[in-house]
Amino acid sequence: MNFKETQGLKKDSDFRRVYRQGKSVANRLLVMYTLPNKSEKNRVGISVSKKVGKANIRNKARRRIKESYRLNIDGNIKSGYDIVFIARVAIKDVEYADIEKAMKHLVKKANLY
Repeated sequence: MNFKETQGLKKDSDFRRVYRQGKSVANRLLVMYTLPNKSEKNRVGISVSKKVGKANIRNKARRRIKESYRLNIDGNIKSGYDIVFIARVAIKDVEYADIEKAMKHLVKKANLY
């Protein structure tokens, strides 16, 4: 399954529900909120604050997070979760491999494998 087939979290109300009711794990680069949903697919949302940088830097971070999820996480974890990744400011100064490592760490920490 590729990322485009994964239904994304789009509505602000969905994000807020995951923040309010979900569980969070964090490291230096990312924060991950997870909340079980009633479907058999994972829904993923990505949030990158303006504190991270200008639009081109935020988009680069968003693309890297999305690609890391698609290649390493999607299909390898339990299904039926709403997942929100929040980029921290430190993400603008790291390479793609560091983001990949950070994401794998969070998924393992959240017990989703």
